[in-house]
Amino acid sequence: MEDKTARFTILIDAERKKAFDELCASQDVTSSQMIRHLIRQYLDQHGVRVEAGALGARTQRKARK
Repeated sequence: MEDKTARFTILIDAERKKAFDELCASQDVTSSQMIRHLIRQYLDQHGVRVEAGALGARTQRKARK
C-alpha cells in the first residue's frame, strides 16, 4: 500500500454494497483492496501515471497516439 493514505467516501445503495462485499469476500479480498485495484486499473486505462516522490505524488497523463 502507498505510504500516505487519504480517505475516499462514497455513497452507494445498501443492496449493491452488500453484493459487492459478498463478492469481494468470495474472492478473498476486502472491499477496500478491490476499490484500490479498480482505481489503479481505471487510471491505467486512461493513461494516467502517478509517481510518489519525496515532495508528494505527481500525476502525468500519457500523450495519446
